[in-house]
Amino acid sequence: MAVNKDNISQMWHDWFMTDAFSVEKRLYGFFRILPHDPRCKLCNAPFHGIGAMVVGALYGRKQSSLNPRFCNVCEDFAKKFPGGAEVEMSMLFVDVRGSTALSEQMTSTEFQKLINRFYVGSTKAIAEEDGLVEKLAGDAVAAFWGAGFAGQDYVARTVRAARKIQKIMGEQKIPVGIGVHAGVAFFGAMGSAESLVNISAIGDEVNTAARIASRAAAGEILISEQALKAAGLDGSQLEARNLELKGISGLVAVRVMPAR
Repeated sequence: MAVNKDNISQMWHDWFMTDAFSVEKRLYGFFRILPHDPRCKLCNAPFHGIGAMVVGALYGRKQSSLNPRFCNVCEDFAKKFPGGAEVEMSMLFVDVRGSTALSEQMTSTEFQKLINRFYVGSTKAIAEEDGLVEKLAGDAVAAFWGAGFAGQDYVARTVRAARKIQKIMGEQKIPVGIGVHAGVAFFGAMGSAESLVNISAIGDEVNTAARIASRAAAGEILISEQALKAAGLDGSQLEARNLELKGISGLVAVRVMPAR
């Protein structure tokens, strides 16, 4: 893929907000004839069987670590061209509540299995709604959405992912609090071609999303008014709260989605 090195920020911007690696979709027809499902949602590269061996050998394609519904083209691009852009995005943070107390009530193996169920259930819901998993850390998961790969309703899809996680964790009796927010943040790859590269989002809005999640009680989803508006959702029937968040100036208005 030919890349203008002087316009990397624009590339990141277009990928995240408009049409995720549209040039890659030119391979769609070719990859479609190769067996077999599951495939990359963007370029149709197969992930299993002889087809996967072909695209792996010729194009270096495999499943993405950010979302198993996509191939690893974005990670490869990030390694070659670290950078990023300020983009409109939505963010979801989910944390296990009372994890220290839970760990004290279980053996190490039992607690590890609980956290693994939390990771698996959360990332599955995120992947189904075309989110990118930014990190799995301790008892928390963070993910981000953009219009370029999740569609124009990406904020609403973030809310749907939150609802799915809430339901899954409720069924498994894993107490989690979830925060959803939307705004402008810097998204890109930090590092260099010679070292580890981390694809992530940073900025005040990301910090706000994390702080909102930290205030969600077990079973709750806290959604900022900003995210509700961007998602086109009516939250008038939901409980309203004004949160004073550490490191965030002013009160942050949120609505509460209780467990169903």
